[in-house]
Amino acid sequence: MVKKAAIKTIEVQEVYSNDQWCVNYGELKSGRGRPESVERLFLILGEKLPFESLNSISAHLKKRKIRRTGVYVAHDSMGFARYVGRGNIFQRLRTRHAAQKLELRYFSFYVVKERKHEREIETLLIRAAGPLLQFNTKKKRVDIRVGNIKDYEAGTQFFERRYMRGTKPKSK
Repeated sequence: MVKKAAIKTIEVQEVYSNDQWCVNYGELKSGRGRPESVERLFLILGEKLPFESLNSISAHLKKRKIRRTGVYVAHDSMGFARYVGRGNIFQRLRTRHAAQKLELRYFSFYVVKERKHEREIETLLIRAAGPLLQFNTKKKRVDIRVGNIKDYEAGTQFFERRYMRGTKPKSK
């Protein structure tokens, strides 16, 4: 059974626009056949928005009294993730953009419903972006690698791949 897609509704109010981009604020409504009881992971998100809209979006959230902390991604002109972090989204993105003004063009952000999951989402994004994260020198540690389950929160159930004792991995 295929679930029905959510329905996108957009407010008439425009949050930001220039000669190239326009950013609107909207809400996803449940589609037909989707139970209302399904919990969502994110309160609010924005993906690959132009850095020029950063202050307008921050002001819009502040006016609506929406929390502005969570996980964020800075993208280059091709849309590849170059920096991933968590914390005060808009303050940190302003700092990151000032440091790499020519390299970074877009940003994404995710305000997580339960803040306890921010660290895990950040870890997942760092692993997914891998070597593209040129500016994450502090977070892209040598010991962060796929399969290191210690990077997730206590109480999480897991499966882990391990080499058998006494055998070395075969090189190809």
